[in-house]
Amino acid sequence: MRWRGERQSSNIEDRRGLSVGRVAVGGGLGTIVIMILALLFGVNPQRLLEQLPSEEQPATQSSRPQNAEEEELKQFVAVVLGKTEDVWTDVFRQNGRQYREPTLVLFTDQVRSACGIAGAAVGPFYCPGDEKVYIDLAFYEELRRQFNAPGDFAQAYVVAHEVGHHVQKLLGITQRVDAMQARASEAQANEISVRLELQADFFAGVFARYVQKQNLLEAGDIEEALRAASAVGDDQIQRRTTGTVVPDSFTHGTSEQRLRWFKKGYDTGDIRQGDTFNAPNL
Repeated sequence: MRWRGERQSSNIEDRRGLSVGRVAVGGGLGTIVIMILALLFGVNPQRLLEQLPSEEQPATQSSRPQNAEEEELKQFVAVVLGKTEDVWTDVFRQNGRQYREPTLVLFTDQVRSACGIAGAAVGPFYCPGDEKVYIDLAFYEELRRQFNAPGDFAQAYVVAHEVGHHVQKLLGITQRVDAMQARASEAQANEISVRLELQADFFAGVFARYVQKQNLLEAGDIEEALRAASAVGDDQIQRRTTGTVVPDSFTHGTSEQRLRWFKKGYDTGDIRQGDTFNAPNL
């Protein structure tokens, strides 16, 4: 992606180097254990963290040093966030709406949000309660090494996907989904979650389409995003972590589904084509 020299968003909140202190979640369960349990039982780890009580100590300075590579990565995600602002401001205007920009929070190891306290093991997430995207930049190294999804546009896809959840909140979709899940069985709630996540992938594809029209994409960029979408499919993650694939426990969609909806967003660039909730086939 040709990002150098492009506008960086000012909606960046840098909490790197700050720790929320030792956190005892649910009587002593750490976030790593929570993540494993969530994967095993098909629970959205963010929702699990929201529901569990926690005890914390005052914020302290983290010992993890920041380096030049990470500072450059901060500049990159600021540019990507800026591009999402441009794209969605334009899309909303075309549809007679006004876009409200989210904030992207950079953190180290763990962070406090309106959705609760989360560790880096949960991965990047969007909290509708404070309209902020949270990411530990170390996740990108995990994306490259453990998920075999390197490349700057793979990294851009992650930000675009989480901003897609913000778009869903602004359109009232998140609120309707919460109401539907409150009345649903666990299996039904998981299916609704899959449709929500696939729509965020579709919105990430719409973002990619607009960036391509600005001639900012380079050869292989879309392939990088597709590889990242595929790598974080529920089937791939479950196979890697447990050796067993349990479709009823999926909360984000299969690799093939995530690829398909991202590509549909990229091919059409039309948010009206992204109604995953009424699609007969995902």
